[in-house]
Amino acid sequence: MTMEYILTNLTTGYNTRRGLRIVSRGISATLQPGALTCLLGPNGAGKSTLLRTLATFQPPLGGNMTLDGRDISSYKQHELARLIGVVLTEKPDVRGMRVRDMVAMGRSPYTGFWGRLGEQDNAAVDEALHQVGIVHLQHRMVDSLSDGERQKVMIAKALAQQTPIIFLDEPTAFLDFPSKVEAMLLLRRLAHEMGKTVFLSTHDLELALQTADCMWILRPRMAEHLPNKQNENGGLQVVIGTPRELADNGALSNSFAGTGIVFDAEQMRFNVCC
Repeated sequence: MTMEYILTNLTTGYNTRRGLRIVSRGISATLQPGALTCLLGPNGAGKSTLLRTLATFQPPLGGNMTLDGRDISSYKQHELARLIGVVLTEKPDVRGMRVRDMVAMGRSPYTGFWGRLGEQDNAAVDEALHQVGIVHLQHRMVDSLSDGERQKVMIAKALAQQTPIIFLDEPTAFLDFPSKVEAMLLLRRLAHEMGKTVFLSTHDLELALQTADCMWILRPRMAEHLPNKQNENGGLQVVIGTPRELADNGALSNSFAGTGIVFDAEQMRFNVCC
């Protein structure tokens, strides 16, 4: 099942003691089914705020978000649980739970939190374990696993939920480099082979350049009447395109290059200049 998730003039942010703080505004885009999309930006740019808004953990401050032609606010929570899966940055702090039982928690939208698993539920768990390649770990305790293995378990849990859309917040944050590569290739394969909309935030820019189908870059909005001047009240904007498109139009260089760093658009890589 593929569903279009469309954003129209979206504004994100949150309430503070001093009033509303706008993080980003004017985002109009469609989340692509069957594609791995990476959200990038510097620390504190608002990646988590945007992702949490898309995942319906917090409301937008303006604009519209529609899923399958319906405003996202019209969905009930149990409906969204069958449409959107979320994998957060935090490591799962669980003890005495088997991998299979953790993955099976992804079936709670269909069974209830304490529901009994039926034949269809067990089949979904089996398929998720197989897709992520952790069948051999299913009887291990979650707290005995490495960081990379735990992340695979959480991805399998989201797969068992059988949602067409999966959001992930920094899924490679605690992984060593080989595990980062493995996780990104796994997510791309799941998007391509299963037709899922996979959207993740990451700081692993070089890895995103090599694996993403589409990239969203959060960067300061520029005041129209002051070229190259940041509009401090305008929040951030999102620049969207394929890695190749963003390299060719200068978005990657403008957004990430700095002192001692030069982006090579032809080679699609950042070089350190000593």
